[in-house]
Amino acid sequence: MGLHKEIYFENEICDHLAAKGWLTSQGDAANYDRTRALFPSDVLAWVQDTQPKAWETLQKNHGAQAADVLLGRLRDSINQRGTLDVLRHGIELLGLRQPLALAQFKPALAINPDILNKYAANRLRVVRQLRYSLHNENALDVGLFLNGIPVATAELKTDFTQSVKDAIDQYRFDREPRPKGQGSAEPLLSFPNGALVHFAVSNMEVYMTTRLEGAATRFLPFNRGDNGAAGNPPYLLCFTLTPTLSHQGRGSNPTVIAPLICGKKSGQRIAGLKF
Repeated sequence: MGLHKEIYFENEICDHLAAKGWLTSQGDAANYDRTRALFPSDVLAWVQDTQPKAWETLQKNHGAQAADVLLGRLRDSINQRGTLDVLRHGIELLGLRQPLALAQFKPALAINPDILNKYAANRLRVVRQLRYSLHNENALDVGLFLNGIPVATAELKTDFTQSVKDAIDQYRFDREPRPKGQGSAEPLLSFPNGALVHFAVSNMEVYMTTRLEGAATRFLPFNRGDNGAAGNPPYLLCFTLTPTLSHQGRGSNPTVIAPLICGKKSGQRIAGLKF
């Protein structure tokens, strides 16, 4: 029965994502910045790799404080505008001539090598047992990041021990975006400036919500069916979380195909959840 414990489910999902090009390490959780709800090293690596001139300007203007200035401005922008808007449009910093991009969506036409190189440079990371709270030592089973910015969380349950409903209740009752008696909210769980989506996952079912509201939180099914039957194939999450990043309708109403995260080695894309 030990093989059916959640840790093995977690291992399988993370190993699958790693095989698809995601970054992951056993020590990642210790490198997460709870206050800013960011994975700082990935934010900095993305900027340094894709916008080196902007990084040089930041270093020239701020010296050893360049990283702190960038991370602080990023958190402030997310607080003011929301995570999704920052991913779409980047952030402005004093001294830079144009906004700093925080992600590169897949171009409609593969004719611009610079954009393709930036798209390939997207840093996707899965962090296990993510201690996210400013007030306690609660840990989410999985946190998913795009260039250091949180895009999804997941609570995992195996059908041999618990059900997907237990994962839903864990979010509703133990993952409060603003814990009772505390003056500050949890940055990772807050809407719209935390992770974009939260998944409750079992071996056979997935439910999701984009907004945590304690006991009032409503989860919707995020299931694909299983050969014509209800539910999903086993280990759906491995497939659900590996679509290709897309940015469609670049005019007045851009959309991001859910859940905005991908295995960049994969051509699979899943429609149905749009932001």
